[in-house]
Amino acid sequence: MSHKASEQRLVKTTCPYCGVGCGIQAEVSQESRQVKVIGDQEHPANFGRLCSKGSALAETLSLDSRLLVPKMHGQSCDWDQALDAVAQGLSAIISQYGPDAVALYGSGQLLTEDYYVANKFMKGFVGTANMDTNSRLCMSSSVAGHKRAFGSDTVPGCYEDYEQAELFVLIGSNAAWCHPVSFQRIRAAKTANPQVKVVVIDPRVTASCDIADLHLPVASGTDAVLFNGLLRYLEQHHVLDQDYIAEHTEGFLSCLEAVQAYDVETVASVCGLSVEHVSRFYQDFAEHQRVMSLYSQGINQSSSGVDKVNSIINCHLATGRIGQPGMGPFSLTGQPNAMGGREVGGLSHQLAAHMDFANPEDYDRVARFWNTERLAKQPGLPAVELFDAIDAGEIKAIWIMGTNPVVSLPNADKIKQALQKCPLVIVSDCIEQTDTTAFAHILLPAAPWSEKDGTVTNSERRISRQRALLPTAGLAQPDWWIVSQVARRMGFVEAFNYDSPWQIFAEHAALSAYENDNTHGIRDFDISGLASMDQQQYEQMQPIQWPVNSRYPNGCQRMFADGHFFTRSGKAQLIAITPKLPVKPVDSEYPLRLNTGRIRDQWHTMTRTALSTRLNQLPVSIVPMTGLPACKAGSMMERVPTGNG
Repeated sequence: MSHKASEQRLVKTTCPYCGVGCGIQAEVSQESRQVKVIGDQEHPANFGRLCSKGSALAETLSLDSRLLVPKMHGQSCDWDQALDAVAQGLSAIISQYGPDAVALYGSGQLLTEDYYVANKFMKGFVGTANMDTNSRLCMSSSVAGHKRAFGSDTVPGCYEDYEQAELFVLIGSNAAWCHPVSFQRIRAAKTANPQVKVVVIDPRVTASCDIADLHLPVASGTDAVLFNGLLRYLEQHHVLDQDYIAEHTEGFLSCLEAVQAYDVETVASVCGLSVEHVSRFYQDFAEHQRVMSLYSQGINQSSSGVDKVNSIINCHLATGRIGQPGMGPFSLTGQPNAMGGREVGGLSHQLAAHMDFANPEDYDRVARFWNTERLAKQPGLPAVELFDAIDAGEIKAIWIMGTNPVVSLPNADKIKQALQKCPLVIVSDCIEQTDTTAFAHILLPAAPWSEKDGTVTNSERRISRQRALLPTAGLAQPDWWIVSQVARRMGFVEAFNYDSPWQIFAEHAALSAYENDNTHGIRDFDISGLASMDQQQYEQMQPIQWPVNSRYPNGCQRMFADGHFFTRSGKAQLIAITPKLPVKPVDSEYPLRLNTGRIRDQWHTMTRTALSTRLNQLPVSIVPMTGLPACKAGSMMERVPTGNG
């Protein structure tokens, strides 16, 4: 074997972009830092398919824009100086103002192990729940909707349902651009069986309409009206599963009463649709048992997003179309590890392992497991309010980790103003110059994709390994290491004595199992079957869907197949929804309605994808289109994107 050949090695890892969680096979040349990527044909999320962004990952590994050394006030320093400054700065502020004067703002780009350590540090030992994440912007509505209906933040279905569904309803989701590998799988299913139908519900004509049998360009913010009307239609046409409702749900009568005003004509009028097309959608839903309702940011990013989520779930619960092959409500996650962040408690109202402040038993359980008396006693501030508190001078220190809120949060000027005022701004990132790093007093070089090691969880609850392809460049370190080093300097040595991501994952898995051992489990998130893995088994870990426990030793494809839910009664909750239209209607003074979107071949604020020459050169036509009532599969049209968080 030649010397050149001996340098090559193959590594299986996971894409760092959207929540589809595609597997990647990388051919790596260690000495030259050259990487070639192809889709992993054995990974069940993509079976070898990659989108334009994933296939260009090797083109984004340049060191030119990287943050490679710690910096304080613009000057390079060593790790000891930077870590001491962070620990001393946080300690001084906590001593003077209390723990709620500090905050951490994380990212769905973090690995589960990073997220776990950051959450444990802030809530368990600093003693504040002022830890939130950019996943708040895209997934918190789904989290709340799931918990109201199921008693847990659980996605019921799986990607295999794409091949078994009879009707796909895409709601506020331009999957063709935002989750392209899943979209291609849906397209392939429709091609294989032309009887499969696709309905796209979106104010705009998007690329996803290329396979649609029906496009409903609903007026912005009227989705709950549409689905309230659907539930009324299903009841009037005797499609509801009365046995399932009686045995497995609660709240049906109040839910049904809430939809009585939404006849087809009223729905059409409020939603800006024709009676014919509303009726056609309702009839399609009624006539097909295997219905998948796929929703994303058009539902979640709303002042009434939780109600919209529950209006969709109501229709599935009332028809018993959940937990079985080819059917169910399905939240398409925006970021690669938003799901993993939710598992470890990355949102400000959560504790860890799908436990919450609202439950005293959960609070006591987490405190005992972490062996801490400093556990935060109440929920912290969510993302927007968190930065408002910085602006108001209530939060004196903010640690921003793996995200660019100056661009991604609403009201960017106010975010800049807040960071300018903040006495201590710490930023962990792999890119040196972003809109946010410009405000940092202390910059910490974090290891990016290709250099960091851990796990991520995709939209179908599948945990996959994200493996390092290359050694860390410069002085970069993984986020879990950075947080652990700061925690030790603040006196929490024993609780953060980690040497590898494997140790962190084992602790995370053990917490998921802690006092969670009855027949069905108290909590949905249970990966006790992975808690005893040794380091070699962790390194070789194959993709698997949680829960993973004695009941499901090989993972679980679908949840709720037995009709048991994680509410106190064990029954799902049908939620009576009173739709709320947008707070700010269009008028003569403000005649424009703006919608979020994204560029097909770019990601978030483009700090990574813009490094690829190929992605920058791909043409994109962005033309607003409204009022087209329907589009057929294969039609050609100009299109605009729908955002994915």
